[in-house]
Amino acid sequence: MKAVRLHQYEDQPRLDEVPDPVISSPLDVIVKIGGAGVCRTDLHIIEGQWQAKTGVGLPYVQGHENAGWVTEVGSAVTSVAPGDPVILHPLVTCGLCAACRRGDDVHCAASAFPGIDSDGGFAEYLRTNARAVVPLDADLAPAEVAALADAGLTAYHAAKKAARTLAPGAKAVVIGAGGLGHIGIQVLRALTPAELIVVDRSAQALKLAETLGAHHTVVADGSQADQVAELTAGQGAEAVLDFVGEGGALEDGVRMLRRAGDYYVIGYGGTLSVPTIDIISTEINFIGNLVGSYTDLVELMDLAARGLVTLHTVTYPLDDFGRALDDLNQGRVRGRAVLVP
Repeated sequence: MKAVRLHQYEDQPRLDEVPDPVISSPLDVIVKIGGAGVCRTDLHIIEGQWQAKTGVGLPYVQGHENAGWVTEVGSAVTSVAPGDPVILHPLVTCGLCAACRRGDDVHCAASAFPGIDSDGGFAEYLRTNARAVVPLDADLAPAEVAALADAGLTAYHAAKKAARTLAPGAKAVVIGAGGLGHIGIQVLRALTPAELIVVDRSAQALKLAETLGAHHTVVADGSQADQVAELTAGQGAEAVLDFVGEGGALEDGVRMLRRAGDYYVIGYGGTLSVPTIDIISTEINFIGNLVGSYTDLVELMDLAARGLVTLHTVTYPLDDFGRALDDLNQGRVRGRAVLVP
């Protein structure tokens, strides 16, 4: 099969011919990829930012947002059959450790993360296991929802946390209306009655945010914290969901937060530096957000099937991966880039 593999950090991946994956365990599932999302983490991997964290051997196949059709299953798999359309939870989990038994499979003690620490979906086929496979509604095409497998799932995970405390009359700030943020806006509208204030430097992104249900949009022109203060009567927002996490977004976001507010860190790349006395005196909370659980993905697919969450995507053929990476790196992608073998 054809697969896009990273051979050396700081170098462009290459399109290689490699063996097809094969069933090696009773719970294995082999999926023909119908769409594989390309995200900023893929750029960070190429830059070497994940090298020490994963220790993955090169060359390997990137791609951690995957959907497609089942082609083969192991002898113990009963939940799906060949031909079924599916989206894949990004983690391949054991089901036996304490975290898995609690339903907290995101923190599985023996998980694999295809596309991050093992071969992923920038290829024609991918091997995963039955615990990672979520059947798709017949109306959902794999290429249209693939990026929900990680970007969408991460946004859903954070928005679901925020929804627990956002009552009517509350205000939530969304920083960044791009690939993750535009999903987060939709999830917040579906799950909460909160008034949404969306901040972005791009006029196009803010126009998209308006169509997705943002109540207010704020241009990040240096005065964004003051504009949010005006929209919140000088109090700040009960929740700030930061889908950027770098380039000054953290500093701005903390200024937008009210006393006892919650700051959800979703985007990454920057460094959070807040005097501890400010945290104590205002009782603000900083909450990290990893990818969501299998159950979160099932719930997100329900929202997608009902049209409450839709992805804005740009598709590229698998052999045009270089342009997809470059467009993403240069900020030319509105929504999510998806490779389609």
